Amino acid sequence: MKITMIGTGYVGLVSGTCFAHWGNDVICVDKNAAKIAGLNQGILPIYEPELDGLVSKYHQAGRLSFTCDLAAAVKDADIVFIAVGTPARAGHGDADLSFVYMAAKEIAPHLAEGAVVVVKSTVPVGTGDAVDKIIGSVRRRGSYSVASNPEFLREGAAIPDFLKPDRVVIGVEDMHAQTVLMQLYRDVFAPHDVPVVVTRRRTSELIKYAANAFLATKITFMNELADLCELAGSDISDLALGIGLDRRIGSCFLNAGPGYGGSCFPKDTLALLRTAQDYGVALRVVEETVTANEARKRKMALKVLDAVGGDVDGLTIAVLGLTFKPDTDDMREAPSVPLIETLQRFGATIRAFDPVGMPNAAQMLDDVALIDDPYECARNADAVVIVTEWDCIRRLDLTRLRKRMNAPVLVDLRNAVSQESAEAAGFRITMIGKPTRNHKETQPVLQGRGARGRLHTGNDEKAGTAGRSRL
Repeated sequence: MKITMIGTGYVGLVSGTCFAHWGNDVICVDKNAAKIAGLNQGILPIYEPELDGLVSKYHQAGRLSFTCDLAAAVKDADIVFIAVGTPARAGHGDADLSFVYMAAKEIAPHLAEGAVVVVKSTVPVGTGDAVDKIIGSVRRRGSYSVASNPEFLREGAAIPDFLKPDRVVIGVEDMHAQTVLMQLYRDVFAPHDVPVVVTRRRTSELIKYAANAFLATKITFMNELADLCELAGSDISDLALGIGLDRRIGSCFLNAGPGYGGSCFPKDTLALLRTAQDYGVALRVVEETVTANEARKRKMALKVLDAVGGDVDGLTIAVLGLTFKPDTDDMREAPSVPLIETLQRFGATIRAFDPVGMPNAAQMLDDVALIDDPYECARNADAVVIVTEWDCIRRLDLTRLRKRMNAPVLVDLRNAVSQESAEAAGFRITMIGKPTRNHKETQPVLQGRGARGRLHTGNDEKAGTAGRSRL
């Protein structure tokens, strides 16, 4: 098929490249001439594992091209994907759809007869209707179709997520769009039993927001349980194992940490809340998730304060990992930013390391020394804080790290290193959802009329781990 991708950001570039991998002829369009020039020279605007090799391969093969000429790119396309940004509007929380509507307006005069316009950007319910209306003001009804096809890509794992997805969701209002999109996906996924969910356009749009809000809630729930574990003498890792083996719950997104970030969860939860408000529906769980996540990011600074004795004024703190997750250079809504800003307000001097994200971090952080080696970053530091669990950070020689520092304080906000190894290297380590070695069991408060006698809770360290098996 001939496919045109409007937008060469994260979704557009990954999707366009993968469509070319399947044998389609793909043209990616962007108004940013510098970005297009870079792509034609093999310079990618984002970091994503495996992406550069695939872009180079299919660009050289002639199946993947990049242009600023929208009219030429659209005129012969069977499918035109709109994959432009939908950032949250400052001060409002709802999605800014101006780029989507602009794309619809600009492609309308150039669409081929029978072309299917597919909104792949993450958009609120009803956006497809608006796009249809915009195009319909220029084109004859029935000469085109508008569909929804949300993406479910994890940054850092986008290529395997696209090529081997859990499911594909398409939202259509006519059989022509359904036939074309099923042809695009069915031939590739049918042999692998990948479900293709065909639904109405509005339902498809809502599925994306609902999925991200559910995952954000799952993360936040585990973060709050981690706080309970620290006080109750429990271990969040074992707790996650114990509940994750329940097939109704699943093991994904059960790792406690400093809060979620990135380009999707923060923006999409807010947009879903605004959509619900527009329809007079209260999504209380999502509201609390958003509030709790924002508070948690800044609360992590208090863990650092506790670890160094209550005051960081005049101390040097080394922050290892800046991006919101490993294997991406994305700094959007990264927990490292509010953590660093809070520590700076308390008087700390910050040094930081990230293997990929420092160019983007430099645009967001003030008065932070960015060091391209983790051991040099820790030199003469009074504490090290692990914020992002990059493999290179997980594999650090902790003894070597400790020797560079002024004080043996390690705060691991991702539980990325072994507590035993850190202690053997001489560190005093603080982790997420882990009881300290000198933890004293706290007597829980009895509530309710039926409570009788003393409520006993076992201490994990005293009780040992008999009967526990890591499957």
